[in-house]
Amino acid sequence: MPSSTHTLPVSGMTCASCAGRVERALLKVPGVASASVNLATEQVHIESSESPLIKLIQAVEKAGYAVPLQTLELAVEGMTCASCVGRVERALLKVPGVHSATVNLASERARIEALATLEVATLLQAVEAAGYKAHASDRQQAARDNNDQRLHRERRTVIIALLLAAPLVLPMFGDLFGQHWMLPAWVQFLLATPVQFILGARFYVAGWKAVRALTGNMDLLVAIGTSAGYGLSLYQWWVAPAGEMPHLYFEASAVVIALVLLGKYLESRAKRQTSAAIRALEALRPERAIRIVEGREEEVAIAALHLDDLVMVKPGERFPVDGEVVEGESQADEALISGESLPVNKAPGDRVTGGAINGEGRLLVRTIALGGETVLARIIRLVEDAQAAKAPIQKLVDKVSQVFVPAVLVIALATLIGWLLTGATAEVALINAVAVLVIACPCALGLATPAAIMAGTGVAARYGILIKDAEALEIAHAVTAVAFDKTGTLTSGTPRIVHLHAVDGDEAALLRQAGALQRGSEHPLARAVLDRCAEKGLEMPDVEKSQSLTGRGIAGTLKGRSLALGNQRLLTENGLQPGELTSQAEAWEAQGRTLSWLIETSEQPRILGLFAFGDSLKPGAAEAIAALDARHIRSHLITGDNRGSARVVAEALKIDSVHAEVLPADKAATVTQLRKDGAVVAMVGDGINDAPALAAADVGIAMGGGTDVAMHAAGITLMRGDPRLVPAALEISRYTYRKIQQNLFWAFIYNLVGIPLAAFGFLSPVVAGAAMALSSVSVVSNALLLKRWKPDHDEEHRP
Repeated sequence: MPSSTHTLPVSGMTCASCAGRVERALLKVPGVASASVNLATEQVHIESSESPLIKLIQAVEKAGYAVPLQTLELAVEGMTCASCVGRVERALLKVPGVHSATVNLASERARIEALATLEVATLLQAVEAAGYKAHASDRQQAARDNNDQRLHRERRTVIIALLLAAPLVLPMFGDLFGQHWMLPAWVQFLLATPVQFILGARFYVAGWKAVRALTGNMDLLVAIGTSAGYGLSLYQWWVAPAGEMPHLYFEASAVVIALVLLGKYLESRAKRQTSAAIRALEALRPERAIRIVEGREEEVAIAALHLDDLVMVKPGERFPVDGEVVEGESQADEALISGESLPVNKAPGDRVTGGAINGEGRLLVRTIALGGETVLARIIRLVEDAQAAKAPIQKLVDKVSQVFVPAVLVIALATLIGWLLTGATAEVALINAVAVLVIACPCALGLATPAAIMAGTGVAARYGILIKDAEALEIAHAVTAVAFDKTGTLTSGTPRIVHLHAVDGDEAALLRQAGALQRGSEHPLARAVLDRCAEKGLEMPDVEKSQSLTGRGIAGTLKGRSLALGNQRLLTENGLQPGELTSQAEAWEAQGRTLSWLIETSEQPRILGLFAFGDSLKPGAAEAIAALDARHIRSHLITGDNRGSARVVAEALKIDSVHAEVLPADKAATVTQLRKDGAVVAMVGDGINDAPALAAADVGIAMGGGTDVAMHAAGITLMRGDPRLVPAALEISRYTYRKIQQNLFWAFIYNLVGIPLAAFGFLSPVVAGAAMALSSVSVVSNALLLKRWKPDHDEEHRP
């Protein structure tokens, strides 16, 4: 068995014992003959009999160390069908040090995960050896300009091909009306030859590269088919008696090439639309900003800014950076970033997002994030990752594409031989074989999945739904149960006063006294009291001798009266009993409310009133649960809060099942149990303690405004903390998956029906060429219907 050499960079080794542990771990991998660690270079040299790189990496990680990997992206030119995608992927995977490679036909990009030591030049050489052009992906304006120029060249080529082919095909229409406009053979030859060998040269070049690589693609089929028709025409012209008009097929070859070029141009235009979401997001980035230095204004490039720089944003301008407002008041239009349709008020202390549009006020903003760390950059990165990824259903297409072109060549040869055996002329047999080659285009197969994914993830991003990977998009359509965390997900996470009771009946006086004690405190319950006072417009008197009572509450002197606000311990310490408030307090506690007592601590302590605090439901939470119920998706509440509090929220929202007092470590176990019970589970959360449950679910959905840990663990991130985006995310997943299924169905049916029709002589090469071009365009156009989707459940806008 042949042996291979791997050199792995390994991080985390500090001594000889570390090196020994790595060596022993690698030697346990089947096929590894030797492993030698160099601590100085932090590399390990391995001799193995074709042991996969992934197994070597897993062995190092199991030993407690890491193999640094990098993610690279290449732009690949020249791919035309699913077979091309497979060849590029196989070429990249053969490069030593490549861990995984995914190629997207719709975006014409290759994403490679490889060892950190691998050079980009090595990958470029591998792609070029496979017969394609590649360069390091450039997401900036230069790359977009290059694509625009290429689209312009394709349009010009198509126009010339159609103009040359039109005179050849016009006599066919004349025959329908009894007119014989057959052009002389030499005129047909002069018109068809430039189409065949100049405008159609791309098919010969790409087809020859495929042959050298011992594989096939759409270009090879077109090259062989049209060459056969062109060659047959030359032969017929050559052997025809003088003065007799031979039956020529120059028009078939020329029209097929013209139609294929037209189809590729329309396909390129449509594919450009599928990436419109990325271009729209990139266009939000301003190129320059006005920096304030020692009171002076200076205009600088965005790249010249640093953290904590002060930037001035004028009315109507886009925010150049993520920052915090330090001066001024305005509103921000964040529609294209978060999907929030209404302007958001901004004042000192508020965060602003780069790319959003400033309203009517002038703002001074302190920079808190730059470059790739801005919200906008992360959004673009997430959308690009999702569009570059492959859905699991694509694996079927990849398997088919590997054998598709060779199978078509065999079918074409069988068609030729079959017609000859039945007594048909060589002319008829060859034309039918050409029709088989022309109609059997695997372009539609290669575009079916990525085009739908690009369109679906793009339109979802427009409304604040970031789908991180294609697998989450595919699985989400089948979700049968959604598990919600409570605090910060269905509720605001901010306490508010739910109930209050004044012993003397004067609730306003009770609020003024409590607010006076809490003035200046940052405790969440204190903020709830102060917010209620502000809502009521109450003026609070000054408090003297204010002091915090650790673990109990707060105390102070108000107009000579000693008052205290706190929990049950405060009552007990002052020898007080709830008395007539006992039943009320117990009822509120049973609902999961947090209680605070306001008491007077004079010589005769007495209770002045009782406050019950609770978390408020988020706007749209009830609508979200109702939307899930309408789709027969069960809802579950998984929370660490007490049963009373959980029951109140569940009853208010009509949630199907409640799992209360669940420890953070047990949330994942609860999700796992739901999956074992047969449900396809989506978990929705926002906190660090939700991350294990998000990872354990079939689909994790992180709420916007949550922790980075939760967002990394989730497959879908909602830019706004709006629960209504949860059913919307499942809805766009369902529509996208439906488009994938429709595209694959038509791609497969097209070939299953078209190839037999061509083989049995029911399709001419011209009709076959038109049908082939139409198949690719129809697949991409069908995917683009997703751009009409809106998350408002308006039937008029559904694709």
